[in-house]
Amino acid sequence: MYLSVIDVKPLENYQLLLTFANGEKRKFDMKPYLDIGIFQELKNTMLFKTVRINFDTIEWANEADLDPELLYQNSIRLDNQ
Repeated sequence: MYLSVIDVKPLENYQLLLTFANGEKRKFDMKPYLDIGIFQELKNTMLFKTVRINFDTIEWANEADLDPELLYQNSIRLDNQ
């Protein structure tokens, strides 16, 4: 299933609050990615907080991005919707 990300908010401890096109809110943990390639730069919390929507997914000021399918599949659905 392919769902676009329509909203993103950076949270504490390298977490992201994502809202998908179906209205579902999910939490994504970036910590496992912070030792890989360009994502290492996101250890800088100021840079991490630059996350924004770009087309159907998320992107940071350093142009790092993640596939929306990966974001959906590896995030946890929040029950309080």
